Formats: sequence, C-alpha cells, structure tokens
Amino acid sequence: MIRILLVDDHPVVRQGLKGMLVADDLEVVGDAGSGAEAITQAALLKPDVVLMDLRMPEMDGVAATAKIVGTGPRVLVLTTYETDSDILRAVEAGASGYLLKDSTTEDLIAAIRAASRGETVLAPSMVAKVVGQVRTPPLSAREAEVLKLVAKGMSNVEIGRTLFISEATVKTHLLRVFNKLGVSDRTAAVTTAMDRGMLQ
Repeated sequence: MIRILLVDDHPVVRQGLKGMLVADDLEVVGDAGSGAEAITQAALLKPDVVLMDLRMPEMDGVAATAKIVGTGPRVLVLTTYETDSDILRAVEAGASGYLLKDSTTEDLIAAIRAASRGETVLAPSMVAKVVGQVRTPPLSAREAEVLKLVAKGMSNVEIGRTLFISEATVKTHLLRVFNKLGVSDRTAAVTTAMDRGMLQ
C-alpha cells in the first residue's frame, strides 16, 4: 500500500482529494491544513507520499517540503500555481513532482505511484519552464540592479545617473540581460525576470 498524507489549507480540497484517491494500492492516512502541521503529521504517520499545496498560512509548502523530504517521504506538489519561480523553488526543496489541481484523477494517481517509486513527475506544461529556468544563467548583481530600475520605469540616462555609470554602460548591461533571458526588449526582460523569480 502507498500511504498518502494530504496537505492543503482548504478542508473541501482535502475532502475532494480523499474521494478521488480510491485505488487498491492507495491509502490516505491523514491530512494537514498548514506546512507546520504537515511536518508534525509526516513524522507521526510516516506516509510514503505527501501531496503538498504551495500557498498556505504559517509555513508555505516549499518550506514544509524541505523539512519533510529529509525524513523519508516523497513530496508531490499539487497546486493551482505554475509560475516559474514556484516550480523551481519546489524542485530545489526536494519535491519529487509538481502537478496542477486541474490534473485528471488518472494523472494524479499515476503521479503518486511514480513518486512512490522514486521517479520525478512534472505536468507537461511545466517541463519546458523548469528546463528554461535551469538553463538561464544568473544575472550579475549590477545587471539585476539595472533591470530593477528599468522595472521602475527609468530611462537609460536616469539609470546611469542613479548608478553613477555612463549611458553606454547601462546599454551594455541591458544587452547582456537580453542575451541571458533570450528576449529582445526592456519590457520582455522585466516580465521574464519577474516570472523566473530573478528580481526579488
């Protein structure tokens, strides 16, 4: 039997998942409404797979995942969010997979079985995002600084004055940023960097 712990701050979602996960080899052994409660329940119930929501009060799913994976269970993130930075943070925390809540029951059950075997599971729409994230070279501190000022609506001249560098140097930094992010203009650079969690 694959023992499952459900973690979501909405009781109705936990109840719905419990109703969906009906199979001969699956058993829902418990549920939790926050990241902190998930850590306690995982230690107590020793599940094989934890189905983890990302956005929760007290402690989010990423922080809870990082604590839980070290104790044995596989964590499968199940969320409504698919921003690049969320996906990468979850994977870096040790999650075995990342699925959206609009997944079919069949896909969810297959993902739980795969995670219990130690396989990595990603919703098809997310594979390209994760690969793109991993391949994106990091921005230097100065490049990030320049891009943050672009995000505030500053012109190259204003950015130069603010950072005490020439307008030509600002342009050079921006060209490097465009190249790293695979974009061709300022707006796309800001949007892409924000999506990928590079402008914290």
